[in-house]
Amino acid sequence: MSRVTGSPRLLLVGVAVACVAAVGGALVGQYRFDMLPCPWCTLQRLIFLVLAAVALLAALVPPLRRPLAGLGVLLAACGIGTSLWLHFVASSSASCALTLADRIMQALGLYDAAPDIFAPLASCADAAVDLLGIPFAMWSLALFALCGAACVLALRARRN
Repeated sequence: MSRVTGSPRLLLVGVAVACVAAVGGALVGQYRFDMLPCPWCTLQRLIFLVLAAVALLAALVPPLRRPLAGLGVLLAACGIGTSLWLHFVASSSASCALTLADRIMQALGLYDAAPDIFAPLASCADAAVDLLGIPFAMWSLALFALCGAACVLALRARRN
């Protein structure tokens, strides 16, 4: 890898840190600034946390780096999809109940297992807020795209 992109391990650790920071930022927004999440928001939190775990494992276990970085790319793509759906479709809906995001989160039992992180507390329309003039879903999309790009770079890197 060149000096500009850094080592694959460093890229993957950066992805993990960024994803955990994103969820931390969402929780600060929720509990400090009353930016309540909808089911699509909580699904994005789950994707960020799974992506963080996959990236960290890829960084720590070099023989698994390539397949896990590939999984990271897929997770980032799923995150981009949820961000786009939230921004363009769900945010104009009065209710998110029984949507795909709601069914996934209920099926996984995360609403009950970790309600402080995953319980939806607002409708998608109410959860559509801006941060510095940019919709929150677009901030998520940008971070998912950056994480996906970092995973691609890690995937393409030679073994070291």
